[in-house]
Amino acid sequence: MAKRLSQSSLVPAGFVVVGAWATDGLTTLNIRSTGSTSRCPDCGAASQRVHSHYTRRIFDLPIAGKSVTLRAQVRRFRCEAVLCGRRIFAERFDPAVLAPWARRTGRLEGLVHHLGLALGGRPGASFAKRLVLPVSNDTLLRVVRRRGSPAPPPPTVIGIDDWAWRRNHRYGTIICDLERRRPIGLLPDREPATAQAWLRQQPQIAIVARDRGGAYALAAERALPHAIQVADRWHLLENASRAFLDAVRKSMRQIRSAIGAMTINPNLLSAAERLQYEGYLRREEANAAVFALAKDGVAIKEIVRRTGHSRGLVRQILRGQRGDVFRLRESSLEGYLPWLDVQWSAGRRNGAELWRQLRTQGFRGSLRVVTEWATRRRRADQVNADTLSRIPSARTISRLMTTSRDTLSKAETVTVAAIETGVPALIEAREIIAAFHLMIRRKAEGDLCPWIERGRASLVASFANGVDRDISAVRAAITSGWSNGQTEGQITKLKLVKRQMYGRGKLDLLEARLLGHAI
Repeated sequence: MAKRLSQSSLVPAGFVVVGAWATDGLTTLNIRSTGSTSRCPDCGAASQRVHSHYTRRIFDLPIAGKSVTLRAQVRRFRCEAVLCGRRIFAERFDPAVLAPWARRTGRLEGLVHHLGLALGGRPGASFAKRLVLPVSNDTLLRVVRRRGSPAPPPPTVIGIDDWAWRRNHRYGTIICDLERRRPIGLLPDREPATAQAWLRQQPQIAIVARDRGGAYALAAERALPHAIQVADRWHLLENASRAFLDAVRKSMRQIRSAIGAMTINPNLLSAAERLQYEGYLRREEANAAVFALAKDGVAIKEIVRRTGHSRGLVRQILRGQRGDVFRLRESSLEGYLPWLDVQWSAGRRNGAELWRQLRTQGFRGSLRVVTEWATRRRRADQVNADTLSRIPSARTISRLMTTSRDTLSKAETVTVAAIETGVPALIEAREIIAAFHLMIRRKAEGDLCPWIERGRASLVASFANGVDRDISAVRAAITSGWSNGQTEGQITKLKLVKRQMYGRGKLDLLEARLLGHAI
């Protein structure tokens, strides 16, 4: 049954309306408390003796598209407790309705808080203006910071990973509760000591899922020696693929010899390729100098001092990872290549028509990109000696050797066959990496130790030794159902929050917004 609407039903609980008036864009309500007593904030004694009154101005939720101001008649009471040091105190209300010294009601404060969590400062203030809420961007962020984030329940299974404040310069750490699927903490850096200090405060943690970096493994081992560490499966597969790419880079000299591209005629190169080739010749001179010093038994530190190269560059040279002649950039067509291969195999080879069809799929590149791809593909189908004279990059060779032969062009098939014939060690490395991928996907934990022994005698020995050093975490990754994928997803959400604030949010604000979203 419908009831008559009273003015007092529009204001927070515990108040009644004693007067109301409206002007353009503003509604003002005079209110007073329905209670006859109030408790002293110091001693808690109830008092009925009124000392005086004063008017308190409070903002509330809008009504009918107009902002609302409450003018509350607040009483001052005398504290009658003999031992209390406070003689006069202002009337107190339910903190959920109206907190002491607050300029907004509890329900408006909650709305402001959620606006700040969802949108941040300036976007939130712009949206609040449309909702007729009297808040600024600074107020929104101040409310989010003041409320902070609630203390999460003690986790038993966590994921830990790093995230970039600024890529290649500064990193932080995110920690997630994998059972409840929510973030529970942000750390200002990724140093082992910082993570170790946080983990020491959580002795109940039984499982730690992490990437394959050594920092978090060391922190977990020191702070929680009883906890099971689980290596992230995606990182294991990605590291295995990268190990094969490194093996290809180490074998570039043998590959060039196998496909008959030991010498390159500069007259046949384009201007851009000629620049890359000249850079390759300069790199070869530097590589030869470093190899000569290493052959004489000179330590890496001394090689760095004599040559002026960085330590990382010297390590790359000694590992054979600097032998590419041509370095190809990723094309905007990369995501559409499988579809283009299907169309090409079906006989649809008109570049303009392919470009028009790609536009309907969301491709934003120009016609020239597609026509140049069609021209290169048409030439690749013409197998001759000139086609094989230009060696692909190590990354391209790695992709060709791990791709099904059915999707390769004729020239690519001939190139792969020549490499397999001339560099059999690469075939073994490919088979070892494929066996590792299969072992992870099938969760065949019993194959791990034999795989390590086989990998140590191949071109991917460095990866196999790394797996052996972290064998307990790798074994847990195979047998356990936990992984760090959730944490990677939370990092994506953290990046969104950080970019909403144009990268200027400090750690407390980022943590409040990220953890507040998970409530």
